[in-house]
Amino acid sequence: MKPYKINLINALNLIILGFWGYIETNSGTALIPVGFGLILCLFSFGLKKENKIISHLVVLLTLIILIALIGMPLQKQLETGGLGLIRVIAMILTSILAMISFIKSFIDARRKKEK
Repeated sequence: MKPYKINLINALNLIILGFWGYIETNSGTALIPVGFGLILCLFSFGLKKENKIISHLVVLLTLIILIALIGMPLQKQLETGGLGLIRVIAMILTSILAMISFIKSFIDARRKKEK
């Protein structure tokens, strides 16, 4: 799957699950993934056009949100369990899939450039 499609899936997942978490907990920190998701959505068009700067920004933002999700939210949800844990794991999984797609895309672009 193309990196811009994976990015869009990840962004929508962050937005939807972040809003769901906010509605359920009424905690402002649940909106952090929503903000990242909105930014990633905005960058999808530049990613589709293979803009190098936007591509690198998308990778950086995805890495930041992935690290942030693995940090405190995952540990907190492991203690409490429930649907919050499922939401955090789903956001982590889509972010990991996006990172794998981005890395594969960068490797393919490098190989194409060397030929």
